[in-house]
Amino acid sequence: MPSLAAGMDGHGERDTRARVARLILEHGPITASALGERVGLTPAAVRRHLDALLAEGMIEVKRARPQAHRGRGRPAKWFAITDAGRSAFVHAYDDLASAALRFLAEKAGGAAVAEFAWRQIADLERRYRPVVRAAPPQQRVRALAEALSADGYAAAAGRAPRMGGQQLCQHHCPVAHVAAEFPQLCEAETEAFSRLLGTPVQRLATIAHGDGICTTHVSPRDLRADPGPGAVPGAGHGTTQDTDDEESGRTSL
Repeated sequence: MPSLAAGMDGHGERDTRARVARLILEHGPITASALGERVGLTPAAVRRHLDALLAEGMIEVKRARPQAHRGRGRPAKWFAITDAGRSAFVHAYDDLASAALRFLAEKAGGAAVAEFAWRQIADLERRYRPVVRAAPPQQRVRALAEALSADGYAAAAGRAPRMGGQQLCQHHCPVAHVAAEFPQLCEAETEAFSRLLGTPVQRLATIAHGDGICTTHVSPRDLRADPGPGAVPGAGHGTTQDTDDEESGRTSL
């Protein structure tokens, strides 16, 4: 797979080209002129970086943006990231994150890695809490799935097939490669789900461990959880009717 650094002369060139590629990843399809405005480059400099990224297979040309208004004259070139380009970013981030966590573990121990995981998941939990809590109790798993899907987890919620309660499935995990080495990330996420939903949850499968999807069983709400990290069953509060067999969140991938 081509590297973002391949064929680049000098540190400044490498950083600029990586920035161009990132903008195409985040905002593409996008024109060369729009890229130049965002990065502050001359047309000639933008073309140089685009030609290099095209040669590496990181980006591709689309003659017209989908649903774009077509006027007279030659169609504008729109540049989009390729699967290889997207993968290069994912692996680069994974490698950097894994190296940083290894360094943290060596210098401060496993407890420091766990604390890092809790802090990282705290932002997710803080953003999701108003959305989940605003939903009716029987719809909260679906609300959580929709929030996860908006962040790229391609999540869905449905009735658990044999265990009772509901099941939360994540078909994509942005940090799967890192979590394979540092399971503290999965543990922190599972505890956050329990707090958000107010009931015990159990992780049955994870992409990080080689499973096809991350599957979390959500206990029936008559086994309410303590709001703290322990997620132990609390006093009964009555049962709620299961939602539809398949309540899918929006797939953003």
